Amino acid sequence: MVKISTYSEQMKNEQTIKLRKILNGLPPFLSEYFRGIAETKSANTRYVYSLDLRLFFTYLIENKKSFGPKGVLGLEVQDLDLITVEDIEAYIEYLTYYTKTNRFGAKQGFTNASSGKGRKLAAIKNMYRYFYRKQKIKHNPAELVDMPKINEKNITVLEKSEVSRLISEVETGVNLTKDEKRYFNHVKHRDLAIIALLLGTGIRVSECAGINKADIDFNARAIKITRKGGDESVIYYTQEVAEILGQYNMLRDKVEPLKGHEGAFFLSIQNRRITTRAIQNLVKKYTRGLSFYKNISPHKFRSTFGTNLYKETGDIYLVADILGHKDINTTKKHYARMDEERRKSAADFVKLRGG
Repeated sequence: MVKISTYSEQMKNEQTIKLRKILNGLPPFLSEYFRGIAETKSANTRYVYSLDLRLFFTYLIENKKSFGPKGVLGLEVQDLDLITVEDIEAYIEYLTYYTKTNRFGAKQGFTNASSGKGRKLAAIKNMYRYFYRKQKIKHNPAELVDMPKINEKNITVLEKSEVSRLISEVETGVNLTKDEKRYFNHVKHRDLAIIALLLGTGIRVSECAGINKADIDFNARAIKITRKGGDESVIYYTQEVAEILGQYNMLRDKVEPLKGHEGAFFLSIQNRRITTRAIQNLVKKYTRGLSFYKNISPHKFRSTFGTNLYKETGDIYLVADILGHKDINTTKKHYARMDEERRKSAADFVKLRGG
């Protein structure tokens, strides 16, 4: 019997291979670092860290005189002690806007907001903590650099009328382009099932893409999903979502997937497991005319589900559990404004005079 790899296993293997390629262009001592954090950081996090550190060391070679002659591959772990707080702060400022030559030889500009700078600084801080803890370096200048302040954004959610319109548009394809309508009849039941599942459960796009047929219990209306970080969880869905999933499942049973994709529930036109990018694109396709001021993404579906659940239950711990937030403060941060609105409205309930 052939073992069917899970989506998370496939992604982990792909990210591991990508990381190994990136390491060929990084200072040799970083191989030890990435081996050292393998048990505490996911494959995706390690891969993202490798990209961020590659940019950091490339910057240092180009802008720090003592590093230039050595080149990236000539750097040693002791060289980390030569990097100052000012060097790191200058790099963070550099990230605001910088250019790189692309594979066609043209200059391409890149920008980073506070969130992007914070992520790249986190990679540097983690690297320094590792080598400082291992007593491979004497100083940790990254610890003295403040994380950029990230302004909180208001939660964008879909109104009930917008959700209703969206479902109708997926069912009819009324606003699709001529080219999109060529494939509409082939994908409409799948697309409707994906969007209904995202809106009806609040799962992440990666969790949706990773669902196998064997993960779904249609009688119990339950799905086993793999959360970010690899933990498994069971989520439940409504009868309305069940009917939509059931319609797609009947069509899915008639399809023979390509080798290696036999277990996947949601399939692409090529009969491969659908990718996270493909799900993001189909959401964009159906929502582009839904609102002129809301930039709607799959994450907005997640926010919509979380907001509606919190309004109905008032249970922040339940919302955190169902959304798969490991830190309750993450959930509180997003939904605290709703409590503030409730407190403000409560003031109108108290009357000093009748009438």
